[in-house]
Amino acid sequence: MISRARSLRHRQTDAERLLWRFLRNRQLAGLKFRRQYPIPPYIADFVCVETGLIVEIDGGQHVDSQLRDANRSQHFERLGYRTVRYWDNDVLLKTSEVLEAILLELGRTLTPTPLPSGEGCAMNLL
Repeated sequence: MISRARSLRHRQTDAERLLWRFLRNRQLAGLKFRRQYPIPPYIADFVCVETGLIVEIDGGQHVDSQLRDANRSQHFERLGYRTVRYWDNDVLLKTSEVLEAILLELGRTLTPTPLPSGEGCAMNLL
């Protein structure tokens, strides 16, 4: 699986190559993204492990594989990841909008969910 991921990194689509220019080296929100990251039995396009966000770039071949993509996203979700998908044309033609949408998703992930009433309170620990 690792050799397949390496191979995919060398054969990126134009959209993946463009998006990677903005995600690499902690350029987006200071968060580390990995590309072509193995999460068996799949390889995710881009992953921010610390936030659990997967970014998938879909080309025209994905029109006919929506069920497969849904199963893939469900698998990632069971492992604690959240998947967002963007069309490759949107990445190429609306790059800033896609980056803005990813930032919004990262914000959702980084915003702490409040604990249910009374949980986590120091008073309950006494």
